[in-house]
Amino acid sequence: MYAALFRLTMSTSLFKTTVASLCGLMLLAACSSAPTPKFQQELFETGASPYARNFNSSVTDTCEAARRALLSQGYLTTMTRNDTVDGTKNFQPSGDTHVVVEFHVVCTPGEEASSTSIVYVNAVQNGFALKKSDTSASVGLSVLGSLSLPIRSNSDAMVKISSETIPSGKFYDRFFGLVDHYLQTVVRTQPVVNDRIETHLLPMPVEAAPPASASMSAPVSAPVSDTPELIGKAASVQPASEAGTLR
Repeated sequence: MYAALFRLTMSTSLFKTTVASLCGLMLLAACSSAPTPKFQQELFETGASPYARNFNSSVTDTCEAARRALLSQGYLTTMTRNDTVDGTKNFQPSGDTHVVVEFHVVCTPGEEASSTSIVYVNAVQNGFALKKSDTSASVGLSVLGSLSLPIRSNSDAMVKISSETIPSGKFYDRFFGLVDHYLQTVVRTQPVVNDRIETHLLPMPVEAAPPASASMSAPVSAPVSDTPELIGKAASVQPASEAGTLR
């Protein structure tokens, strides 16, 4: 009876040891396997993107509204083109840490109509930490023998420790809401309609006839060809006073 009990106890302990060994191996394998990188978890889906939003306005007006939205929140913006806006803003959570947020906006024409646009945004958060480094040097004085004096100096520098794209969420939703606010309040530009220009010939002006009274009162001038004959006739006629004298 004792032998059977002893064998049962041994088998039970052996079973527990085996199970514990298997569990340890499984935990070791789970810990040793490297986690999947985040860039391999990207899902390039065709649905609605949290980094894009459609607006019923032109590309120029939408990018101008995005620039105003960033300026209103303290971002330093640069706009080298009409369809892109870049902005940066500095934060300092503590005395030894520094955060820089880089905001990138790209405006493209919409897919439905010519007066629509799509805004794509991307914000990157860069983290910096203050790194202190001590440097020491020794100066030997030959006058005093082998005596050396240590010289220590401290230098501080900001070192970049992280860089990550801000995940989608309320951060971008608030930005898109502010862009829509400026699109509703700021006067938009209206394109000039290219209508066809039609030309028509003007009628020729008609000369007015002179009045009848003016034609009657105007003296009739003799033709130039009859002028010598009239002068000869006037020279041949003698005055009446001269004719009486000759008699």
